[in-house]
Amino acid sequence: MNSSSSAGTKRVKHTGGCHCGAVRYEVTASTTLQTIDCNCSICTKKQNRHFLVPSSSFKLLKGHDSLTTYTFNTHGAKHNFCKTCGVQSFFIPRMNPDGIGVMPHCLDEGTAQKIITEPFDGKNWEVSIKKHPSLKERSKEVTVDNRIDIMY
Repeated sequence: MNSSSSAGTKRVKHTGGCHCGAVRYEVTASTTLQTIDCNCSICTKKQNRHFLVPSSSFKLLKGHDSLTTYTFNTHGAKHNFCKTCGVQSFFIPRMNPDGIGVMPHCLDEGTAQKIITEPFDGKNWEVSIKKHPSLKERSKEVTVDNRIDIMY
């Protein structure tokens, strides 16, 4: 699993949200989304495929009061979901507490051109994260030539 800079990929403003519309957000990311398919207990139950962005690339437009949060085990991940419809359209991942995990299936149509899915063995989280340290870098901003690039 290699992380790659946004250099050479087109970045756009995606919009998305929950099913009922109470939660809406925008996220700046590549048109090619590199998603993680984790097999930990909660990701398996929710089919939680997501891509990672720095917190600064995500803006909650509405619905803060419509969100509720679920945590378990280490309480590192913050699973936010809509109180009304129950959809989790984004969350704060354990592996990237400085970033946001966004569900590509909750984006509005038209801006994502390609989705690449990578498996992650979340059942063996501690071992897997050591094997794939680049995942932690996907929520980092990197300054290159006085401009900020986002790692993917």
